[in-house]
Amino acid sequence: MKTNWWRPDEMQQKLPFLDERDRLIRALRAFFHSHAFREVETPALQISPGLEPHLVAFQTEFENPIGRVKQKFYLHTSPEFAMKKLLVAGLPKIFQLARVYRNREWSSTHHPEFTMLEWYRAGADYTVIMDDTIALLRTCANSLEPGRQFTRKAVRSDPHGEWERLTVQEAFLRYTQIDILATIDNDANPCAAVLRDLAMARGHHLAADDTWEDIFFRIFLEEIEPKLGVGRPTILYDYPISMAALARPKPGNPRLAERFEVYVCGLELANAFGELTDAKAQRERFKADMDKKEALYGYRYPIDENFLAALELGMPESSGIALGIDRLVMLATGANQIEDVLWAVVEAPVLS
Repeated sequence: MKTNWWRPDEMQQKLPFLDERDRLIRALRAFFHSHAFREVETPALQISPGLEPHLVAFQTEFENPIGRVKQKFYLHTSPEFAMKKLLVAGLPKIFQLARVYRNREWSSTHHPEFTMLEWYRAGADYTVIMDDTIALLRTCANSLEPGRQFTRKAVRSDPHGEWERLTVQEAFLRYTQIDILATIDNDANPCAAVLRDLAMARGHHLAADDTWEDIFFRIFLEEIEPKLGVGRPTILYDYPISMAALARPKPGNPRLAERFEVYVCGLELANAFGELTDAKAQRERFKADMDKKEALYGYRYPIDENFLAALELGMPESSGIALGIDRLVMLATGANQIEDVLWAVVEAPVLS
């Protein structure tokens, strides 16, 4: 944590990164405007902050002058719910550079407040968003220097050639020889016992109460993720349906969801969905995720009933993606710490 970022000597050290951040964001906006996207803005204050079980939100309270009622709000972990309401309202191509907030996250690649780019297309499937992402990252790299590659800790990744497209199943088979789909039954229920045996055979140390998802991530983070996006960016797609609460099922294979992530130099950069538009199915997934959150952490977040009402009204078939701008700048400039590419950082209180 850098507490004296405002010192002139500290600023001079990171100013080259920040100047390139400015050029990259200008290029990004020009890219979307040239493709007829509208730039939108949505409130950070939300009834529901985002319902991924492991995300922790910042909570606040609004003192409503009408009736002097106090109302609980959260700072959003993503502008996703509000942007999807705009799709329902009839806006077919939208993007946003949003400040978002996630508690309990602070590391060389995480900051509690950061900038997220999200964009959505109505009437497009997730392969169109894949193509958008490739074109955008090439444009951003070239805005800094023609042919610029991405770099992280001496690992390079060239966005200008052919990208790797790899399914989750293919990644597990390639790097661990585990058939991950064989651990999921035909009703899309993952079997922790089967995956546990396979993981332990590979030398992973597991807790007795580890779930299938816990074991999946243990294997993935240790054996697969560091190898993704090395040499060229990787699009990792078709996740198990249990790991994609906001994505629609893949036609013809109910065990999979239309979800992909982008990896560059072993770092996760973006997460995308072919969007789930069925309000009833979405409610069931939200409830399951909050049941899991309550079981793990002892609390749950409220569901945004207006979001479900918007789905009921009719959200068009759509796809969308969230991309971490600060991580993109890190990769484009070769910066090692996320705080090196932030104009100002969150400061901890000075203790007396």
